[in-house]
Amino acid sequence: MAMLDPQLVLGAYAVGVFPMADHRDAGSVYWVEPRTRAILPIDGFRLSKSLRKTITRDRFRVTADTAFERMIQLCAESAEDRPETWINSDIERVFTTLHRLGFAHSIECWEGEELVGGLYGLALGRAFFGESMVSRRTDASKVALAWLVARLKAGGFELLDCQFQTPHLASLGAVEIDRADYCALLAGALDGGTGSSVSSLAASSTAAGDFFALERLVPSPPPSEVVSGPVAGQDIVQLLVQTS
Repeated sequence: MAMLDPQLVLGAYAVGVFPMADHRDAGSVYWVEPRTRAILPIDGFRLSKSLRKTITRDRFRVTADTAFERMIQLCAESAEDRPETWINSDIERVFTTLHRLGFAHSIECWEGEELVGGLYGLALGRAFFGESMVSRRTDASKVALAWLVARLKAGGFELLDCQFQTPHLASLGAVEIDRADYCALLAGALDGGTGSSVSSLAASSTAAGDFFALERLVPSPPPSEVVSGPVAGQDIVQLLVQTS
C-alpha cells in the first residue's frame, strides 16, 4: 500500500474518515468511519473538584507544540495498561509532516524536563480531531485535555472530535452522536473548507479556529511566578467554567 500523504489525510478528515493501523509495526493502515462518534462539546468539559485543584496548583508544566514528535512517539509506545497501539510508522510520519505544515498540534505535560503525558491531534477549520492521549503520571492526560478544551474555546473552535467513546472520556463530558449528526457538525465547523489540496485546505478559511489565541487572550505571568507554562492553570480553569 502506498504511504499516506498529507493531502489524502486532510481530505479524509474533512469527510469524517480517519486512518488506523492494526498495531505499531503494521505495514499498512485502514480507514475508519464509525457509526457513532464521540465528541466533547466545547462548553461541556466536566471539571471535577480534584482536577480543578490539580490544574490551579500547576502540578504539571503544560506546553503546546513544543515537542510534537516526542508526544506522538509517547502515544505510540506500549505500556502496561496499553500493550499495543494503532499508531504505526506511516501515521507517525504523516502527522509529523502535518505538524510542520501547521495542521497537527500537541499538548505536553511535563515534570521538570520529563514528558509525562499529553495528547496530539489535527486542526482543520473550526474542528479539532483528537487522535491520542497518554498519561505516565496520574491525571496527566486529563490535564492535557482540559488545556486543549480551554485553548479551543479561546480560539473559536466548534467541534472536538474524540473518535471513540471510552469511560475516561465520558467522565470528562464526552458524548456519543450518530454519524449523520456528526457529519452535520463537521460540515458547519469546516464552513466549506474542504478543498482538494493542502494549500486550499489551509487557505480556505478566513473563519478557521486559532489554536494559539490563548496566548494572546491571557496575559503572560511575571517570570518570577511558577506556572504551568505561558498561561497559569487558574486562567485555564476560568476559561473552562465560563459559558458562551
